[in-house]
Order: sequence, then structure tokens, then C-alpha cells
Amino acid sequence: MNNHCLSFKNFFMYYFLLSILFVNSVFAQEKMKPEETEVWEPEPRLVFPGVLNSPPSDAEILFDGTNFSKWRHESTKEEVQWTLNPDKTMTVKPRTGSIETINEHGSIQLHLEWKSPTILKGEGQGRGNSGIIFQRRYEVQILDSYNNRTYSNGQASAIYKQYIPLVNVVRPTGEWQIYDIVFNEPQFDTDGKMTKPGNFTVFLNGVLVQNNVELLGTTEYIGKPKSGRDEMPGSNNSTPSHRSLLLQDHGNLVSYRNIWMRKL
Repeated sequence: MNNHCLSFKNFFMYYFLLSILFVNSVFAQEKMKPEETEVWEPEPRLVFPGVLNSPPSDAEILFDGTNFSKWRHESTKEEVQWTLNPDKTMTVKPRTGSIETINEHGSIQLHLEWKSPTILKGEGQGRGNSGIIFQRRYEVQILDSYNNRTYSNGQASAIYKQYIPLVNVVRPTGEWQIYDIVFNEPQFDTDGKMTKPGNFTVFLNGVLVQNNVELLGTTEYIGKPKSGRDEMPGSNNSTPSHRSLLLQDHGNLVSYRNIWMRKL
């Protein structure tokens, strides 16, 4: 028997066995009961969704417009010097310093609303600039990016100097912008070695702008992100040990309202 016949025979046997396996799997599926693939435990806990702009029932309210009780000055740890407005918003008081949450956070869902000053002032990074820094290490940019060109990985909804937003959906200057952000913190073992990078998913004004992007390391204004062991909180003098949420004072009159988060 020549090699050609052997090859044909092997080919035929392979597909014959494959068809038997397929038929057996179909019969096995037909013999299964629907209950065999039902999973009843654990049962998801009940959370009541918010009505209109109100937060869900399990949210931690970070700012509702009444006080700064959840915040402090980021360096002095003293009281916040920003302006608390009658309309239940707060506005950066330029050059008084950034503010941070008193409590730390891990992986969270964050809701935050912000707006740039109505009066146009400056251009590029100098117009309506602030930022949300998760665990004082990873920044989602806040900037007036309506008809205001700058470097793409530094415009509103960029993961600052790491990821360009998928689209620019910023509303006109002076209108409220809405962030809904999912942040999964990086994981480290007991020796400080990273076992899983962190990631962001970001919606701006209801539109997906960052789709589960993996963090390259810490946010750095100059130079590359610090990654791996250097990314771990308190690993060195330049990596903050306090994992708070920080809002930046960049010298612009950016306003905020309705800030809440859910622990994941």
C-alpha cells in the first residue's frame, strides 16, 4: 500500500472519530436537564437604584453640596479651602492646594460631575484644568476640551499620558460634564511584586471613552510611568502610601457636584 492510500485512510479515520465525538456530545446535551446548568448561589444582594440623579442605595456619598466632611487638604491634612457654593457645588480656589478624601479606597465605581469656567481663559492645558487621581497614583484628566486642542493623551477623559480617549464627547464650555468610572486597583503579593495590573473603564456624558484599559503604571507628568514594584503604595518616597481619591488644584475655577462611589 502506497503512502497516498495511507494518508487517505488516516484522513478518513480522523473525521470518522470526530463525527462520533460530535454526535455523542449532542446526545449528552439532549440528555441533560435544564436544572443541571442553573446556578442559584450566591444570590446577588439587593441594591436600590437611584432616582434621576440620586446615587444607588449602597453608594458612599463623597460630596452632596452641604459640606467638605469627607475631604481634607492633600498635603497639610487640614480643612478644605475650596469654595462651597449656594447651589450645592464646590469650586477650586486657585493655589490653595488639591484636596483628597480622608478615607482610602480600593477598586471602585465612581460618579462625578464637573464643569469648566464659563468665561474662556487660557488654551491647551491652561483651560479648565483639574484631574481625578485614584489612590493618588492614576489620573483621569479633567480639561476644557471643547474646541481646545492639546496633546491627545492629555485631553479630557484621557488616562493622563497613557491612553487617548476613544472619542471626544465633551459638552460646550460651562456645561456640566458627567463621569462614570470603573477603577480596578492593581494587585500585589506579600513581597510587593505585582500579580495583576490595574485598569480603567470610563464613560463621559454616557459615552464609552476608555474600554477596560490596562494601566501602564503611575501617572507621571515627566517621564515614563512607574510600574511593577515601584507602583505599590509607599514602595518609595515618590509613591504615596495613602490610597485616597484626589481632586487637583491646577489654578483653574473648575467646579464639582454629586460625587459618590461604590466599593467593588
